[in-house]
Amino acid sequence: MKKLIFILITIITFVLPLQSQELNCQVSVNHSQIQTTDIRVFQTLQKAVFEFMNTTRWTDRSIKTEERIECSIFINLKTKNGDLYTASIQVQSRRPVFNTSYNSVMINYIDNDFGFEYVEYDPLNFQPTSFESNLTSVLAFYAYIIIGLDFDSFSDHGGSPYFNTAQQIVNNAQNASEAGWKSYESQRNRYWLIENILNGSYDDYRTFTYRYHRLGLDQMYDKQTKARTEILQSLQLLTKVHRSRPGLYILNLLMEAKRDEFIGVFGEAPANEKATARNYLVEIDPSHSGEYQKMVTGGSGG
Repeated sequence: MKKLIFILITIITFVLPLQSQELNCQVSVNHSQIQTTDIRVFQTLQKAVFEFMNTTRWTDRSIKTEERIECSIFINLKTKNGDLYTASIQVQSRRPVFNTSYNSVMINYIDNDFGFEYVEYDPLNFQPTSFESNLTSVLAFYAYIIIGLDFDSFSDHGGSPYFNTAQQIVNNAQNASEAGWKSYESQRNRYWLIENILNGSYDDYRTFTYRYHRLGLDQMYDKQTKARTEILQSLQLLTKVHRSRPGLYILNLLMEAKRDEFIGVFGEAPANEKATARNYLVEIDPSHSGEYQKMVTGGSGG
């Protein structure tokens, strides 16, 4: 009997840490625009979303606690009519850079098409094969986007299974009354986000994600010259995507998340590398050309 107990303890000790959920998601719900004295429902909503994001098993992968993806969700409630809400949702995720304390922002996006029904204390249910509610479908969609981007950054196209699930969620929502899921509603919504990511015409965007993070940023600690060369080559891939489709939605989102980081990476680079990076970035993101020009004229080259 003692031997059996020892075996069970050993299994619990070594197996359970591998069963952590994929996300370490901070959740905040702001209700300042809604006039009410009873804020309990907002607190309950925040707790429900937190538990949904952090306790759902999104993949079949074994994830250690320290490997959970750092992310955050900020829901800004605008109106409340009974159990119906209009809101915006801001989604951000971060990826650690090898041998540093720095976290690279993978996505930082505000989705303004977020209407949903929430009945206090009702469980938040989600099935990838069907549309049950707009609240859980939107949350699950962004969970899979976050996971897909993270996996893409560690292996080339490693996020494909999770992006495919995100696309399935969009497909399931085509008959939903809520906005954000359909191609004709906007050129900048959930439909086009996943369409751009999985569209083979823009495949270099995904190769960029891997080469920039895994072969570039992760090597900066001890192989700066080689790492910056890889980063320049990855920026060239983005330029190819931009030339095929100027103003592409995913490129706009990427530049919003990475603009300051790109400038920082080349802050101490040799002058010729700064100039090359500036040329790529200005072509992709011309409305911020002044910031990229300062990257060249300010600071010192190595």
